[in-house]
Amino acid sequence: MKKLLTIVLVLAVSFTINAQIETPQPSPFSKIEQKVGLTDVTLEYSRPGMRGRTIFGDLVPYGKLWRAGANKNTMISFSDAVTIGGKELKAGDYAIFITPNATSWEVVFYSNTDNWGTPREWDESKVAAKVTTEVMKMPMKVETFTMTFDDLTNDSAMLGMIWEDVYTAVKISVPTAKKVEASISKVMNGPAAGDYFSAARYNLESNGDIKEAVKWIDKAVEMTKAEPRFWYLRQQSLIHAKAGNKKGAIKAAKASLAGAEKANNADYVKMNKESLKEWGAM
Repeated sequence: MKKLLTIVLVLAVSFTINAQIETPQPSPFSKIEQKVGLTDVTLEYSRPGMRGRTIFGDLVPYGKLWRAGANKNTMISFSDAVTIGGKELKAGDYAIFITPNATSWEVVFYSNTDNWGTPREWDESKVAAKVTTEVMKMPMKVETFTMTFDDLTNDSAMLGMIWEDVYTAVKISVPTAKKVEASISKVMNGPAAGDYFSAARYNLESNGDIKEAVKWIDKAVEMTKAEPRFWYLRQQSLIHAKAGNKKGAIKAAKASLAGAEKANNADYVKMNKESLKEWGAM
């Protein structure tokens, strides 16, 4: 009985130590995923509340760098290169920092996103874009710091920021026209060499129509003859061999071997030599 009580006591103490009480965060995390034209934009930030406090010019002082939210720095991600304030930002992740003033804000997109709050040491070389925005007073107060994607078009969106009785926004331009033109060209020009290569390789490996595979791999090799790809030629040799065209297989294997030797690719050199020996060409 005594031993049982001891076990129960140990378990109770262990549970007390390991148990964690879960409560709401004072600045809840928010994540927004927005398609702007053909570009994916993701925004992650924490949202502090007013809770009876004066915000701008007090809790968030004028003229001092602010993390644009709470906790870890606010982060925005772009799937394509975008333009902000006349500067092109590469696809990737950026932190957003703000220096608020009474009539304007300076909004900075910063390439280092690993800060909890503002950076300990500011590095101007990491400033990807800097924009000065106009502050607009609203007729009512908003309790929780809010970021939005407003005025969406095919080519742009306004990244809005609202808190207390203040609203401001930064224009983000996306390369929709360029992406559409590239898509149209790709479709109108037909399949690329890589498409023919993938289709031919699939047919070879899945025991599909070998005649179709021959046609597709020959097309892929023809399209890349200005800069021969030894891995394309390797597949061409295997496909022709399976189709019963030993002469064509040997020719392609020799070309693949030459390219692999030039590229110092030992694996393809070995595979091609083994095939050429098997086909009686070495």
